[in-house]
Amino acid sequence: MADLSLTGLRVVQAVVDTGSFTAAADALGYTQSAVSRQVAAMEAAAGAPLFVRGARGVTPSPAGMVLARRAATILSEIDAVGADLAGLTDHVTGRVSIAAFPSAAAVLVPRTLARLRDDHPALIVEFGEASSPTQLRQLRAHRIDVAVIGVGPDLPAYAFEGLRRDLLLDGGLLLAVPANHRFAGRGTIPVTELRDEPWIVGKGLRDDPQFGAWPTLDHPRIAYAAREWPTRLGLVATGLGIAVLPEVAAAAIPAGVRTVRVDDPAWLGRAMVAVTFRDRSPEVTATVEALRHEAAQLRAAR
Repeated sequence: MADLSLTGLRVVQAVVDTGSFTAAADALGYTQSAVSRQVAAMEAAAGAPLFVRGARGVTPSPAGMVLARRAATILSEIDAVGADLAGLTDHVTGRVSIAAFPSAAAVLVPRTLARLRDDHPALIVEFGEASSPTQLRQLRAHRIDVAVIGVGPDLPAYAFEGLRRDLLLDGGLLLAVPANHRFAGRGTIPVTELRDEPWIVGKGLRDDPQFGAWPTLDHPRIAYAAREWPTRLGLVATGLGIAVLPEVAAAAIPAGVRTVRVDDPAWLGRAMVAVTFRDRSPEVTATVEALRHEAAQLRAAR
């Protein structure tokens, strides 16, 4: 078994995962002939065929399954060694605490946490969910280091004295509608069509901003109010109403829910910002940079 190689192990694992030499080559950025050579070398080292060729691709032989299972463990350990070595030269260490309002926590923050884990493996990141006013109180009390909050003309006018703000995302509110709703499948609807719709809205503490009906709509018909996003979207999915949804959370909608845009000239928009103290530690700076990077990726995907 001395001729087994890390490259060969990665190739075998990729072929098992994708089911073909061609797809493995695409995933790894290799040519198909290079994949074939690596598989042949690994079969010679193992002393047994690793794959059974068929009309619809390849399937691992018993020997291939054993090797792929062990390869996953070996490669994971090798990657961990690389991360540990990177941590020795990474000056971003210590601990940082970040909080976000729930819809930002659904997509943007998990992506940010994953980036921080990869870029700064020695950094310990703590995370919590809270409303924007609660986050600002926690920030000023030094209980968190970075607050991800929403701002806009229909939200409270927060006091930012002594604090620094970085714009992450702007614009976006969508409608979450049932998959069989008359709005589903339409790219954009005029705000005038929203007048008679039943609404699923947020419910929380008295001072916490909530997602209600569409912001410029007068006298909306409220069907249900619920505290948590999964509950609200579950009510939407069953056809009990429609709901306002931040664009940043659109990637996390459940089955049975579709999103549409609203054409409303009177709507001035909202923004998501990262708030910190003006003097930032390297840990806080790295966290805000990761938030901005992932927000830019989400914005590009719109």
